[in-house]
Amino acid sequence: MTELYELTVHESASLIRSGEVSPIDLVGSMLNQIRRLEPLLKAWVYLDEDAVLKEAKLKDQQYKDGVDIGPLHGVPIGLKDIYHNASIPTTACSKVYANFVPDYDATTVSKLKQSGAIMLGKTVTTEFACSDPSPTVNPWNPAHTPGGSSSGSAVSVSSRMCPAALGSQTVGSVLRPASYNGVVGFKPTLGRVSRYGVVPVSWTLDTMGWMTRTVKDSALLLSVMSGHDPNDPISSTESVSEFYGDSGAITNPKIGVIRDFFVEKADPETQRKFFDIVDRLTSAGADVVEVRLPDSFSNAISDQQLIMAVEGAAFHKPMFDVQAGDYQPGIRAMIQRGLDTDATSYSDALERRLRFVFDMDVMASKADVLLTPTTPSPALPDITNTGNTMFQGPWTYCGLPTITLPSGLSEGGMPLGIQLAGQRLNESLLLSVAAWCESVLGVNLNPNL
Repeated sequence: MTELYELTVHESASLIRSGEVSPIDLVGSMLNQIRRLEPLLKAWVYLDEDAVLKEAKLKDQQYKDGVDIGPLHGVPIGLKDIYHNASIPTTACSKVYANFVPDYDATTVSKLKQSGAIMLGKTVTTEFACSDPSPTVNPWNPAHTPGGSSSGSAVSVSSRMCPAALGSQTVGSVLRPASYNGVVGFKPTLGRVSRYGVVPVSWTLDTMGWMTRTVKDSALLLSVMSGHDPNDPISSTESVSEFYGDSGAITNPKIGVIRDFFVEKADPETQRKFFDIVDRLTSAGADVVEVRLPDSFSNAISDQQLIMAVEGAAFHKPMFDVQAGDYQPGIRAMIQRGLDTDATSYSDALERRLRFVFDMDVMASKADVLLTPTTPSPALPDITNTGNTMFQGPWTYCGLPTITLPSGLSEGGMPLGIQLAGQRLNESLLLSVAAWCESVLGVNLNPNL
């Protein structure tokens, strides 16, 4: 018998809508799972059980009263601790923000609430969503990094403490931890989802994203949270329809495989298993072609790090001037680098990025999706860092939508993933191909704690 905490977002919403499951029982099951696993995994920084149960009872009564319910009615969602949730602490897991309590919701949080979702609690992030590792533990092996910065969100979804959780990606902070923990991680096109009410790292790069256990669930969350927001200056004004993540919407996708860099830099086992996946997709009907990276790729990673440091320093400077000692070493070094960078270097990097964005758009148009390993290796047995960001960062830098799917386990028993990148603002096609790949691969990973 399936335990309620094992239900996906779609399954939970459907069973609540049909009256087969109450939000009270669903939330109660999640809270029991959290009580059991949280002492080991350390995925949550804030959780008010009484408030969550009160909200679940309200959702249950609304259903009984015949209130028109939304697509996520009664479904618990975790929030990375940089998302504003009115009257709930948003600490960014930092001493600097220890006493910050916002008086408004992030646009994403507001839209989730309007859809009927229950905000379960705040998940652990690395400090200010940057590089210093968090205390969160990888449920597959506590000696291996869970990734970051959205470590708590990835771990909570992987370990069935919630069916979905929000993260954010400035370099690789959604897809990398999702892959390391064996779940689906999704990052839409830059601007598709509002960033308003989320503690920033870099206004050029910050992208909202989330972890689920199925492509269909990620598509549902995108349907709920996408759309123009006048409070976010880069928010897209493109019309938005529902996103389905339907595996039957496409039968022979054109998949562009990128061998240079993304395969060359992977370890031998990741390379071997990646090409096994390519063979399986080809046998299932995919039209696989090879795609080459543009010359502008050569500066992308270093320029991204420079831009992130400068823009992060601009946000943190007022606090850094008086509380530098309260920052952890990694983010302190990033802020200092940003403060020390001259304006010409920053301007040159922004100019080169314009060329890179154009070139990557051209490359993306050559196939329905582009395919790479998600990470150069499985999660390393090293909890002093959050892993290598180089396979996810370029997609964040150019703003194209990306998704990671679990593709199996390494010989050491750690999750592996494949990363699919789509065309700008064409998440529908990306999600359809991802769902097709998910169906072909048939991988559903569970650490079975």
